[in-house]
Amino acid sequence: MKIFHLPDLGEGLAEAEIREWFVKEGDVVKVDQPLLSMETAKAVVEVPSPYAGRIGKLYGKNGDMIQTHAPLVEFESEDSSVKKDKGTVVGNLEESETVLDEGDVIVGIPQKTVASVKAMPAVRALAKQLQVDLTLVKATGPNGQITAEDVKKQAEQIAPISGKILPLRGVRHFMALAMTQSHQEVVPVTISDDADITDLPADTDFTVYMMQAMAAGVKAEPALNAWFDGKKMERMLHDEVNLGLAIDTEEGLFVPVVRNIGNKSSKELRAEINKFKSAAKDRSLTPQDFQGATITLSNFGVFSGQYATLIVVPPMVSILGCGKIREVVGVHQGSIGIRRIVPLSLSFDHRAITGGEATRFLAAVIHYLQKK
Repeated sequence: MKIFHLPDLGEGLAEAEIREWFVKEGDVVKVDQPLLSMETAKAVVEVPSPYAGRIGKLYGKNGDMIQTHAPLVEFESEDSSVKKDKGTVVGNLEESETVLDEGDVIVGIPQKTVASVKAMPAVRALAKQLQVDLTLVKATGPNGQITAEDVKKQAEQIAPISGKILPLRGVRHFMALAMTQSHQEVVPVTISDDADITDLPADTDFTVYMMQAMAAGVKAEPALNAWFDGKKMERMLHDEVNLGLAIDTEEGLFVPVVRNIGNKSSKELRAEINKFKSAAKDRSLTPQDFQGATITLSNFGVFSGQYATLIVVPPMVSILGCGKIREVVGVHQGSIGIRRIVPLSLSFDHRAITGGEATRFLAAVIHYLQKK
């Protein structure tokens, strides 16, 4: 018998979600035959079989989260074609009669006190399913024991709340993990300013132009294009600007990486943007497409909003947000007129970046945007 454990499908990912099994128990597979597809932080990955043989057991079903290095597939031994002893008798399942006597806390139900309650495991499970606080239930069973009927009566007194419970799956699940990590590790600060782009030609590809402005900002202040290790108290300044471009889809936010933007033409940058947008839509992005970002651009203004407090995702130390371009009445060179303004928000990790470094970067970005 051989156990195949889930390998690391990305850059140190702790877990992945089973999307679809291609095999079932009892199937005979070949080496490198796809066993299943798994959804990681941003991509769907097919996992090939490391062995040839008959599958004895599958660990998990579609939608289950599997920890990295946890058992995934059990392969029978080479001589497993011989059936195992059929004389084995499965023992009877015993029903627990133990009455638990402990404080019971239901997630999502506020409690003033946690009283000691008596209830069998099946009754407790029913209470959790119906979202009933056992400390509020009047017990009618022997010796003060709460019965299933007691729980149902209490549930009938609770005004129903309409809605549907939707577990976070796939992209949204991993986004939640990334946001939690950021909240726990990063010391965030956000500064905002405006760039006057009135003189920018109307046919300018603004997303590409914004990326080029960020490359200019990094050239002026390299500290923003870095990774930071809070445990070792070390930062790595990168030579290339690998920009994570936030792309919003119905399934969630994808952030593929456009590499070395400082050495690419406008045409090359637009081609990569289009490629990633198409791949994000049909879920053909690969794990490699998300690796190695050194700074991030969020062009949220294409939908709405002027300024934002953005989330810095470790190990990166900065993210620049571009709000909705608007027209305002302003003064320019002593004259009042209509000006086109783009609002900018820069969030950064204050552990690794000083206020001076952040403002110098933002000033360089604004200067680039306004130079035409």
